[in-house]
Amino acid sequence: MEKCNHGSGSGTLYVVGTGPGSVKNMTLAASEVLAKAEVIIGYKTYLELIPEFLAGKEVISSEMMKEVDRCRTALETAASGKQVALVSGGDPGIYAMAGLVFEMAREAAYDCPIEIIPGLAAINSCAARLGAPLMHDFAAISLSDLLTPWEVIEKRLEAVAQADFVTAIYNPRSKRRTEQIVRAQQIFLTCRDPKTPVGIVTAATRDNEKIVITTLDHMCDQEIGMQSTVIIGNSQTFTWKDLMITPRGYDKKYQL
Repeated sequence: MEKCNHGSGSGTLYVVGTGPGSVKNMTLAASEVLAKAEVIIGYKTYLELIPEFLAGKEVISSEMMKEVDRCRTALETAASGKQVALVSGGDPGIYAMAGLVFEMAREAAYDCPIEIIPGLAAINSCAARLGAPLMHDFAAISLSDLLTPWEVIEKRLEAVAQADFVTAIYNPRSKRRTEQIVRAQQIFLTCRDPKTPVGIVTAATRDNEKIVITTLDHMCDQEIGMQSTVIIGNSQTFTWKDLMITPRGYDKKYQL
């Protein structure tokens, strides 16, 4: 828990992971924190997924690209003495808000304890919808180059492709970024069989959920957007009954 030294209130800032979007996939701890919070702050789209927790609360919502403003408001409000929940989709410590909160808390002086409430990450919920693709070593890479130079992302793609990691790709495509996922496919095709299984899960657990299992050579023929997570199998991954499975290696140690 991080302590800050500005303000005289006794509030707490909870950075809450709400999971993939379905309330039934939210942790009990997250539900309890949202229930007791006086102020709930978050990205508008994420808040719209949890309306049952907003009634009677002070709600502060904002649009995409306003992460710094949301974190600053959350820290200031908690320092004033209120119980604040800063909502983050998925898990707040995975490509989300927890790190930014701590960075800003370190640079400023706020008298508020900060507690991270974990949530079900996209990589977990999407893998579960596909079967068991993450049973062996895996990596996660975001294709968003807003905060990380594309040259760095490309080097990481090359490294995990060569190392035969199962790879989960976050932020694969947006309206502006359309070629990064194509380049990722090209990189993996230099190291893996074109028929390597690939799973694409869009809007996991939500009403508009879509699940596709395809192959590496055809993955870019599928509809992929910002709500999608793409999981590329390794050299041992196989499909069975519309599922995607990566063996752990039990067959080499035990009689199945």
